[in-house]
Amino acid sequence: MAKAIYRSPALTGAFWMVMAGVVYAAGNVALQQVTMNMGFAASSVAFWQYGIALVFAVPYLWRTGLSVMRTNHPWQHVFRVALSALGVQAWAIGLASVPISQAIALVMTSPFFIIVGAKLFLGETVGPSRWIATAVGFTGALLILQPWSESFTWAALLPVASALLWGGTSLITKRLTAHERPESITVWLLMLLTPINALVAIGGGFAVPTGDIIWIMLALGLLTALAQYFLTLAYSSADAAYVQPFDDLKLPLNVLGGWLVFGYAPDTLFWIGGVMILCASLSIMLIERRREK
Repeated sequence: MAKAIYRSPALTGAFWMVMAGVVYAAGNVALQQVTMNMGFAASSVAFWQYGIALVFAVPYLWRTGLSVMRTNHPWQHVFRVALSALGVQAWAIGLASVPISQAIALVMTSPFFIIVGAKLFLGETVGPSRWIATAVGFTGALLILQPWSESFTWAALLPVASALLWGGTSLITKRLTAHERPESITVWLLMLLTPINALVAIGGGFAVPTGDIIWIMLALGLLTALAQYFLTLAYSSADAAYVQPFDDLKLPLNVLGGWLVFGYAPDTLFWIGGVMILCASLSIMLIERRREK
């Protein structure tokens, strides 16, 4: 099984995207815990989150040296990190205001931005099966979101801003993977994101974690470093329009985490939407596997 995954770009890309989703779900639970339940300033979370992630990357930098950051495309890295930083801030503030399920459902508008962008800017072929799978996944997200319900708030639109910004980040990541190593892309993100988030944190009062928050932030930093690396591996294995539907799995994963930790009990529409998302992701993988053969 491991050899089959390694030899198949489709399975490899899907595997790393799913792994990134699992790690992101755990990180989102930790983030909502420190902001919504423990009152830690959302504007400072991103600084500590990515600053600690950078610390976890130091042993790798020590072994390889700063040569891992050698690049002929520095401005692509800078633009990618700028979009990512804005997306991170919008996400952290949004997750401090709305339940994980609602935030994740909204951020799942990202596939539309990515698939259109992959067609327009990367020249990737986007066939009907990918459009249908993305549409089915997004419809499932709407059933879970229920924007017509009383629980819908304007603060929940912040994850939509994150979706747009992270969509642009993903497209630039895919372009960079054509001539950059995954390790280089990850380190560039962590090195540049920390000072940008520091400026935002200072503007918001710069909160310092204490007590149990310290341990949660350490875990969040480690999860962030792993998630970024897994995401880069996914985009380096297969094209952006193909791996993106597997990112839809973050919806049931995050809602499950919110249910177990915070007691956000999913209703019937959630399960219907979750099945739609899972079926869409599985179908796109099977179609791609047939094309490989």
